[in-house]
Amino acid sequence: MFFHIRDLEVRAARFDVELAPGKIEFFDPKLRQKGTLKAKGIVELVSDALGEIRVKGHVSVAMEADCDRCLEPAPVPIDSDFELYYRPVAQGFGDEVEIDKSEAEMGFFEGDGIELDDVLREYILLALPMQRVCSESCKGICPVCGQNRNLKECGCQLRAGDDRWAALKNLSK
Repeated sequence: MFFHIRDLEVRAARFDVELAPGKIEFFDPKLRQKGTLKAKGIVELVSDALGEIRVKGHVSVAMEADCDRCLEPAPVPIDSDFELYYRPVAQGFGDEVEIDKSEAEMGFFEGDGIELDDVLREYILLALPMQRVCSESCKGICPVCGQNRNLKECGCQLRAGDDRWAALKNLSK
């Protein structure tokens, strides 16, 4: 769904969409959409002079990512409100320009408007946790043999560190 600037100058636009898995490309093979993405909200022009657009709404979707500890599938549900701001690139940066803190949290768009799929992709990527784990008690993969320690204890012994670094351990004492 595309929102054109000239339409937003007349009035705000509402959206209520359901997108099947695969409709939005996340560009990360370790991240998958497992259920229907549901989003509703409003898109409006904040300032006529700047062409700044505000997208505000609610999104819910069941995502799945590879666990950062054991590489098994980890569910990552997202169900929250969002509010994102966008400014035209022409009024964004030319060459290298210093930006202030408020602009660091602003998105930029090219052309005559914004695509809702791009906005939803951006929010979902921002809403994902930094570390994605299948469970808080995940034991991960054995660094010696590569066995998933959640499925079977391997009994491997971790090798002692390199003795050449032993003298540095006493520095912190």
